Amino acid sequence: MTAFLNFCRIEKGLSANSLSAYSADLSKFNAFLGDSPTVQGAEEIRHYIDHLYEVKLSNRSIARHLTTLRSFYGFLLREGAIESDPTQLLRSPRQWQTIPKFLNPEEIERLLEAPDQTRPTGLRDYAMLQLLYATGLRVSELCRVGMSDLNMEVGVLRTTGKGNKQRLVPAGREAIRAVEDYRKNGRPALLKGRASRYLFVTARGGCLTRQAFWSLLTIHGKKAGIFRGLTPHVLRHSFATHLLEHGADLRSVQAMLGHADISTTQIYTHVMRSRLRDTVQKHHPRA
Repeated sequence: MTAFLNFCRIEKGLSANSLSAYSADLSKFNAFLGDSPTVQGAEEIRHYIDHLYEVKLSNRSIARHLTTLRSFYGFLLREGAIESDPTQLLRSPRQWQTIPKFLNPEEIERLLEAPDQTRPTGLRDYAMLQLLYATGLRVSELCRVGMSDLNMEVGVLRTTGKGNKQRLVPAGREAIRAVEDYRKNGRPALLKGRASRYLFVTARGGCLTRQAFWSLLTIHGKKAGIFRGLTPHVLRHSFATHLLEHGADLRSVQAMLGHADISTTQIYTHVMRSRLRDTVQKHHPRA
């Protein structure tokens, strides 16, 4: 298992979160096997998948476990440790595609105004919220933004996403202004003469973690009257949804979100369908 995880980290460039998920899934698989060897046939793996259904795991979670096993056995096949891949004929559970949760423009405005901008931490939180909504970054990408990653003159942010793939994302004027204000009046007060290569820092001068930002987002959400289900990914979904509502094409949104496959971006097609319906009702003579 260690060799596989090293392969995923070095060769595939997977993030620490993905590696942690792979490790947890394989540990559960090993615990289910007990004293049996890890390399199993298709029948034993089917029993494991049946076990996951029995313990009431969701289809999404089971599909993730199966993806982990496919990657693991694919690695063993390439290394010559097995002669055939027992996961090839296993079918993934059907997953119902759910419409992602997003905020409407009024909720976004209330959330952006929630931080207290008279305080250094408030200037930081306001800049982070503005930048997150303006770029659709993942929370881990947001927290890792470096001082040199945002070109303030051009208004473009460079970020490194999944698989160590870099992309350039435009940042709007409001986000740039918020970051400028934070860099001038908030960040120096937080660092107090200390140095950091990260843009967003804590009062102790360290890099703000994604867990800390989640906690801050919950606090600001409650202040804005948004009490349930508010996560950084909701702002990412809001970014994509509002772009499509205002005429952006799916390929452009895919590039800005950093999705490797267009099928991942297609969860937002509910917006496209809604816009098509409005277009027909507005322009068709018999609508």
